[in-house]
Amino acid sequence: MPASARQRCHTVLAGLVTLATAAVVSLAVPAPASAADTWTETGSDRADPLTESQGLASVEVPAGSPNRYTGIGTVPLGDSVRGWNHVGDPDTSYDGYYIEPYQRDSGSSKMYRVQAPGGGWSEYAHALGPDEALNNSWDAVSPDGQWMLSGEWGTMTRLLVFPTPGVNRATSPSANLPQASTVHLDHAVRDVQGCDFSGPTTLLCSSDDPDGSLFGITKPLLQVDLSAPPNGTADVSGHVTALRQLPLRSSCSGSFEAEGVDYDRRTGVLRVIVVSPGFCVLTDSKTYKFTRG
Repeated sequence: MPASARQRCHTVLAGLVTLATAAVVSLAVPAPASAADTWTETGSDRADPLTESQGLASVEVPAGSPNRYTGIGTVPLGDSVRGWNHVGDPDTSYDGYYIEPYQRDSGSSKMYRVQAPGGGWSEYAHALGPDEALNNSWDAVSPDGQWMLSGEWGTMTRLLVFPTPGVNRATSPSANLPQASTVHLDHAVRDVQGCDFSGPTTLLCSSDDPDGSLFGITKPLLQVDLSAPPNGTADVSGHVTALRQLPLRSSCSGSFEAEGVDYDRRTGVLRVIVVSPGFCVLTDSKTYKFTRG
């Protein structure tokens, strides 16, 4: 992602990198030890800075579909000229709807670009609420397909819930996509770049937090346990746990950027993009792979 006031303000001292441990850390009300998973790094692939630097999603329908990625090079020209110059971390429904979140530098709306299983594209605009941030970093589709979560940049204590565009029958490209409800977090999170459901009430999220004061580590992998599956009619609460620091390895020194996340329920593999600092954004940015245990 380009360094900009919209998306990053990173002045992390190199010494913070050494704070990583594999231990589970949480400054929220402690959850039982069994409630938080342990994710072990199992490998990595190079992340192309133009086409694989923002987000990623595994696609189940049609069978055999390749993984999808987003980056500055995947923004369609027609959307870019209309100001939609930033794409975030996408997600898919289990029946094959693929959804990309878009933002622009100014205005009063954000946009979700949806590809149906048949291949056709449509766009759904959401008018910002009175206190809603402009940015649109990620979306996560609930396992039942009917509800889509999204978040805001900065330090936040909530996630937003929308009817899933293209899937939920209450949505239409010709109508505003309304916020349906809210997830109230019991612990603040900062600069969340991606979330994905790993179960009906469990989210795994990548945080680009450069400060480390919220959980004692920078760039944490977070787990959010919801009090109930989102249904769009009632708010739910979310218990936040920091599981571990994401890998921060590069031939260059400087500020890394944690990006999108994907959990593939078919394989149990979690993948997270981490962009390297400086010139090394071109050479050793990685999509890291993790498995439970």
